[in-house]
Amino acid sequence: MKKIKKVILIILGILIISLCLIYINHRIQLKKESELLMPPGQLVEVDGHNMSIYSEGTGDQTLIFMSGGGTCSPIFDFKSLYSLLNDKYRVVVVEKFGYGFSDIVDQERDISSILDNTRTALKSAGIEAPYILCPHSMSGIEALYWAQQYPEEISAIIGLDMSVPQAYENYKVKLPLLKLAGFAANIGITRIIPGLAESDAIKHGTLTDEEKEIYRAIFYNRTATPTMINEAANIKENARIVAVNEVPQIPILLFTSDGDGTGYEKETWQNFQRNYVEKVEGGIIIELDCPHYVHDYEYELISKKIIEFISNKCE
Repeated sequence: MKKIKKVILIILGILIISLCLIYINHRIQLKKESELLMPPGQLVEVDGHNMSIYSEGTGDQTLIFMSGGGTCSPIFDFKSLYSLLNDKYRVVVVEKFGYGFSDIVDQERDISSILDNTRTALKSAGIEAPYILCPHSMSGIEALYWAQQYPEEISAIIGLDMSVPQAYENYKVKLPLLKLAGFAANIGITRIIPGLAESDAIKHGTLTDEEKEIYRAIFYNRTATPTMINEAANIKENARIVAVNEVPQIPILLFTSDGDGTGYEKETWQNFQRNYVEKVEGGIIIELDCPHYVHDYEYELISKKIIEFISNKCE
């Protein structure tokens, strides 16, 4: 028993020393990377904290890109797509608290508060409605709620493999796993896992080498933040609130993936979106043969279909 205890103590000692070295290296790297973290857009004050808003292009239509849960760098994640649209429209990326260049805020993330933050940030940035919302994944719930609560502000919704309320009815939120990921990110363990920072935007998009470097730096700063975790903890209730309200009767175009990266099989995932868009008069769904981050794979096709949709439905 004494020998076993000794071995256990040695292992624990090695583990503690290793974690300390990993943490020290993480802090050193964060300091070096801080030079890369200059917001390319503007920071606006919302509830005493900074939110990041990025805008480029001009046009009569304003497209608001809204990121999915846990997407650490929305501005660069959507870039491959919106760079193909900025010659026709004003494109805007909203980075919610806990994401990208926005502050990390440890507070409840009910759907009403999330939407209030987004609307306040846009108004502070001088970006006025009406908007065409382009939500990815979990932000589909916010987009639908927005159209339900403020229909005069929303011209259309273009879903980039966006979630609909039905997707969360039997969804199990793995909070312990998310909190463990947050701990690993804070310690710096994420740095020693090969390929973890290589997002779909980096591997399949059109980012420059400099933009990829910035994306990685943001990843090590904005992975499983408390804000993201609180958002995930509230998603089932947020989806339920949207589900009990009427389906918005506005132009809706949904791009749906093959389900890879959603936690669902292809047919199940696509059926969620089919079932929802069937309730929308004139609603359109386009099925894509690619993973969940569709805008990082099929950006050329999606941009063409967006232009056609806006030309036919919104002008």
